[in-house]
Amino acid sequence: MAKLLHPKATAVWLVDNTTLTFKQVADFTGFHELEVQGIADGDVAVGVKGFDPVSNNQIEQEQIDKAEKDPLYKMKIKFNPAAHDEEKRRGPRYTPLSKRQDRPNAILWLVKFHPELSDGQISKLVGTTKPTIQSIRERTHWNIQNMQPIDPVALGLCRQSELDAAVAKAAKATGTVMSDDERRKLVSTEQSLEMETEPRLPSSMEGLETFSLSDPRGDDEDEKSDADYSDADSFFNLPGGDEDDDAKE
Repeated sequence: MAKLLHPKATAVWLVDNTTLTFKQVADFTGFHELEVQGIADGDVAVGVKGFDPVSNNQIEQEQIDKAEKDPLYKMKIKFNPAAHDEEKRRGPRYTPLSKRQDRPNAILWLVKFHPELSDGQISKLVGTTKPTIQSIRERTHWNIQNMQPIDPVALGLCRQSELDAAVAKAAKATGTVMSDDERRKLVSTEQSLEMETEPRLPSSMEGLETFSLSDPRGDDEDEKSDADYSDADSFFNLPGGDEDDDAKE
């Protein structure tokens, strides 16, 4: 649907130059009837210069004449082929300068964890070009050795809802059923922060999971440990030998 150019200025012109009712002006310009009445009373749009919709090819004079004769007649904006599908036409996503250096890392993350996404979907998510995506897919990017995959949502390049919608659309297009691991990636950021993390041992205690206080040595050692050492002199008994040999030494 086409929209008026300068609707408030158009409403001012219609109030000043026609005998249309407030309801007719409101329906044509998209404002509330009370707001149009405020324009007529001088309380709204003070200092706004009127914009002639007839000379600017937005409406025919015949429609205004017909609406002045019939208070129930609703005027329609003149069709402009140049404005057709203007609302659907969207430019590339703007990325702030401070985040543009993180864009390759986000592309690498999407290529690695969501290979089902097309180049066009990735381009819309992070605001990049298809040659850049292709170079990262083929690992021919000039800085590929220094890049590391980082979630674009964490970088602020896109919203979690946009990423979820793109992944769901790509999965539906390929006709594949998502696995449990892939479904976990579709949780929102708020839900993922509320999830309980799995208990992990501190890095200083890694490798002690199988530590036990029991002696892993055999039963012979256990028997030795049960020996009676109540006699302290037994610790100083030397192995038996010839007394003559001792004397010779």
